[in-house]
Amino acid sequence: MARVQLQNVEKTFNKNKVLKGIDVEVPDGSFMVMVGPSGCGKSTALRCIAGLEDVTGGRILIGDEDVTRKEPKDRNIAMVFQNYALYPHMNVFDNITYGLKVRGIPAEERKRRAEEAARLLGLDGLLERMPKQLSGGQRQRVAMGRAIVREPSVFLFDEPLSNLDANLRNQMRIELRRLHQRLATTSIYVTHDQVEAMTLAEKILVLRAGNIEQYGTPDDIYLHPASVFVAQFMGSPSMNMIPATTDGERLLLPDGTALSGVTASDIRLSAAPSRDVLVGLR
Repeated sequence: MARVQLQNVEKTFNKNKVLKGIDVEVPDGSFMVMVGPSGCGKSTALRCIAGLEDVTGGRILIGDEDVTRKEPKDRNIAMVFQNYALYPHMNVFDNITYGLKVRGIPAEERKRRAEEAARLLGLDGLLERMPKQLSGGQRQRVAMGRAIVREPSVFLFDEPLSNLDANLRNQMRIELRRLHQRLATTSIYVTHDQVEAMTLAEKILVLRAGNIEQYGTPDDIYLHPASVFVAQFMGSPSMNMIPATTDGERLLLPDGTALSGVTASDIRLSAAPSRDVLVGLR
């Protein structure tokens, strides 16, 4: 296990800056979810952590080691992709253990790790099957098993459930949560699904256009959004925004109606007269 730190990380593609100084620390053993709309930079940030993309500026630390310029194989990470990336000509056991074989891990140790991962993931009895004989959920479990047997410091998940149907996604979310509780390995998970983020994460990083909008617990994000974007993007139902003014004591709607039961002090507004505000309601 290890904490992960991004220190002023920037990434530019063809003069287009897609990560604009990302500063965040993922505590050792925690489950952090990066969420945001398409194009916000979340997958790019994950690929930079994995070493699949070089950063333009800043540093990435895993544990206390600066891995910014290290190759992916030297970062002690394991990644689970959206499309499973299984070898169709190999059975489940060989898919799970192939990376270990390439690294020269002895056969007996490979067998032990594969069987342990299979028990964790409910793949007992499936180790001899080929990928075409598996359901989508089973294939994703095999992909996770391949990551688990590496015994990494950090797990990276790139939208691993997006190819599954809604019911199976719900089931796999529960299984992922249980798996994290058992392994307690630092995990960074990318999704565009805010429900997935709220139900899985211990910490959520909300990104928009390469910038951090908010970083906090699901409760922080839901109850105390840092911006209108976070308020409307996160949570179900999303927050409705109503223009209003405050006279220092009351919140007034545009027609002059006071919001009953809500005072300016309840939401920590200043006493400045005739201040325009946005009121968020769920």
